[in-house]
Amino acid sequence: MTAQLWCFGESGNAYKAALTMELAGFPWEPVKVDFFNGEARSPAFRALNPMGEVPVLRDGDLTLTQSAVIQLHVAGRTGRFGGTDRSEVLRWLFWDNHKLSGLAGSTRFLSNFLPPEKRPAEVIAFQQGRLKAAYQVLNDHLASRGWVADAEPTIADFACCGYLYYPEPFGFDRADWPHIDAWLDRIAGLPGWKHPYDLMPGSPADRA
Repeated sequence: MTAQLWCFGESGNAYKAALTMELAGFPWEPVKVDFFNGEARSPAFRALNPMGEVPVLRDGDLTLTQSAVIQLHVAGRTGRFGGTDRSEVLRWLFWDNHKLSGLAGSTRFLSNFLPPEKRPAEVIAFQQGRLKAAYQVLNDHLASRGWVADAEPTIADFACCGYLYYPEPFGFDRADWPHIDAWLDRIAGLPGWKHPYDLMPGSPADRA
């Protein structure tokens, strides 16, 4: 049975789940959520996920939310990308959620998807400062290793990269972080890799 992932192309958190499934060979299909017209806040979507967020995975009778939970489910189902040290994988999943993606997602949204007159410059600058510290941690970590949590790629890599392929400016320039840059190239070189706007429906160009 083909699983369904409620998602949209601009969501880095949905990308983490979609990329994990795609690289693991897990059968899935996207269900587009019209986030920018409020679908995630609709009663129908809230019945699916009371948190009002993507991604949502429906795999048979099982419905899962939160990208890391979906990633762990896919790794368990396929036997791929779970790593040899679960604690180390979890450590980086939690770090990403708290220190990297949690800030990158909101900073990118504030910097690009709000009307220019509503973009809070001081908030954006503050968050970019915190993100710079996170980039430094990740860049230093990758200076002596190929992958985040193991000798091979794991779902920790697919979590931490979730927002770093997007073209919209939010204070991340790959050229400033050479070890992150090389790591992103390694991920993009994996069989089946796709850019978020190619993997999931929806992009800013669709609304232009």
